[in-house]
Amino acid sequence: MGRTILAAVALLSVTALAGSATASPSHADGRFDRPQHEFAPSATVLRDGSPTDVGLDPAPIDAALQQIAAWTEKTPGRDHPMYAGAVSLLVHDGVVVHRDAVGKELRYADGKGTELPADQQEPMRTDTIFDAASISKLFTSIAALQLVDAGAVDLGAPVADYLPEFGVNGKQGITVEQLLTHTSGLQAEVQLWKLPPEQRIPSVMQLTPEHPPGTNYTYADPNMITLGVLVQRVTGEPLDRVVAERITGPLGMRDTGYNPPASELHRIAATEFQADPPRGMVRGQVHDENAWSLGGVAGQAGIFSTADDLATLGQALLNGGTYQGNRILSEDAVTKMLTNFNGAFPGNAHGLGFELDQRWYMAGLSAPHTAGHTGYTGTSLVIDPLSRTVAVLLTNRVHPSRDWGSNNAARQALAQGMAQALAVRPEFGSDSWFTDRAGTVTTDPLGPVSGPVQVSFSAFVDTQRDADGVDPLLLESSVDGKNWQPVPVRATGPGAPEGVQQQLAGSGHRSWWKVRGSVAAEPGQRVLLRWRYAPDGQYTGRGVNVDGILAADRNATLLDGETQADRLHPDNWTSTDR
Repeated sequence: MGRTILAAVALLSVTALAGSATASPSHADGRFDRPQHEFAPSATVLRDGSPTDVGLDPAPIDAALQQIAAWTEKTPGRDHPMYAGAVSLLVHDGVVVHRDAVGKELRYADGKGTELPADQQEPMRTDTIFDAASISKLFTSIAALQLVDAGAVDLGAPVADYLPEFGVNGKQGITVEQLLTHTSGLQAEVQLWKLPPEQRIPSVMQLTPEHPPGTNYTYADPNMITLGVLVQRVTGEPLDRVVAERITGPLGMRDTGYNPPASELHRIAATEFQADPPRGMVRGQVHDENAWSLGGVAGQAGIFSTADDLATLGQALLNGGTYQGNRILSEDAVTKMLTNFNGAFPGNAHGLGFELDQRWYMAGLSAPHTAGHTGYTGTSLVIDPLSRTVAVLLTNRVHPSRDWGSNNAARQALAQGMAQALAVRPEFGSDSWFTDRAGTVTTDPLGPVSGPVQVSFSAFVDTQRDADGVDPLLLESSVDGKNWQPVPVRATGPGAPEGVQQQLAGSGHRSWWKVRGSVAAEPGQRVLLRWRYAPDGQYTGRGVNVDGILAADRNATLLDGETQADRLHPDNWTSTDR
C-alpha cells in the first residue's frame, strides 16, 4: 500500500513501499502550486508528448532553448561559445515534453580553439553519448545504498569495517554515511594520475583528513573513490559490473556505462584537448584524469550516458526506486537520497549521494527536496519530486578547454524555463500579477483616507532566501510618490515566515500565503501602495505572484484589485492566468 512523502520546507521524508495506482494522484497537471507529496505511481514509464499534453506553457521552455542554442556561438561579453553543443531533455509527469540537440559534438582540433574543417565537424544528436563526469557519483551512491538495502552495509558503520586499510591516519571514525554526504573531512582533490599505478588506490586509503569527521562539509572526490572501492570489496565484483548488472541493466539504460566501445565513438561528445597528461583531444575516454588513471572505472567519475538514459534514472527515483517493474532501490533508500543530512552546514544540503536545493543550477525548480548533480564536463541532472519533473542538460563545455569557463547560466536557464512552464493558478479571479525581475506594481493615490489603511493580498513567493542572499518581495507606501516606506506585514500559510516582516522571501512551500499589513496615515492624506520585487540578479527562484489586493480604511474600501485592475500600474510585472 502506498504511503506518503511528508514534504516540509527543510525536509522530505518518505516511508515504505508505494505502487498502487491509487497511492497518489495520477497527474501533476502542469502545476507548480500543486505539490505532489507522494511518489509517482510505480507503473509510470516515460513516453513522448508535448508541453500542452501535460498542462505546461511551452513559451518559457522555448525561450530557454533559444538561449541554450545561442550559447553554442559567441555572444556579447564572451570571446568564445559557452560550449560546442548541448542536448536538453525535460520530463513532466512521465511525459518527455522536450528533447533537443544543438551545436556540435566535435568542433575543435586543439586546445586553442582552432576549428576543424566544416566537413570534419560532427553535429550534436539527441542520442549523443556524454562523459557524465561527477554524475557518476550517483551511480556509486545507488550501488552503495543497494548494499544497505540488502543488509550488507550499515550507513553508521565505520568505513574501516569494510576497508580495514582505510582506518589509519585519523580516518578510523569516518562512516559510510559521511562519505555519501561529503562530511568525512577528507580533502577535495587528489592527483592519482601522477602516481605509479600500484600506489593510486593505496594512497587514498592512506589520506589524512583535513577536518575531524562530521565537523565540515567539503565536496571531495576521495569520498566517492573510497565508496567505489567499498562497493567492489563488499560485492566481490568490479564497480562497472555492479553498475551494469544492478542499475543500468534493470533500468534498460543501454547507452550508460564505463569505457564505451570504440564502435560508438561517432556518437560520443568530445571533451578537452589535454597536454598534461599528454592525451590530445579526449573523446570516448573519461575526461577526469584520476578516473582515467584507474582504467576509466572509479567511484567519482567514468560514467558515459545519454539524456534519455539519465531521464530514465530520474523517473525511476520519482517512482520510488522502480521502473518497468524492476526495483533498484527501496523507497526508504530513495528517501535517504532526497533527505537533507547536512542541516549543520547551511547552503550545502545533501542527501545520500544527491545534492539538494542548489539554486545555482536548479534555479526555479530548487526546493529543500529537489535533488540533482552536476558534472565538470558540463552536465547536470535535476529531479523535482514535488512537480514530478526531470531536467537534463548535457554539454561538452570543456571542448576544447576547461579554461573557457562555466555553463551554469545554461543550467539555470533550462531549470527556470521548466519552472515557469509549470502553472501557478490565480488565487482569485482569472489573473494574478507576476514577475521574476526587479520591478513594481503601484496603485493610484488612494483616499483621502480617514486614518490607517489596512492592506491584504495573497502572495505566491518562490525566491532566494539562503546563504547566497535574499530576493525580497516588499509592500511599500508613500504619500508623495517619491519617498517610500516599508509596510510591515504578517504572512500565514505553509512555509510563511513567522511574525511580522518587512520583506517576504522563501521557497519550497509552493503555496499561496495570506498577507496583511497596516499603513499609518493621517486623516485627509492620500496614500500610494506598491509591491516591489528586488532580486539581486545572481540566483533566482520561479518568481512572485500577487493576487486579491484589497485596501481599506475604517470607512470604506479604497481599492479592490480584482475589480479595479486599471488602478494598478505595473513596471516589469505582467498580468497572467498562470
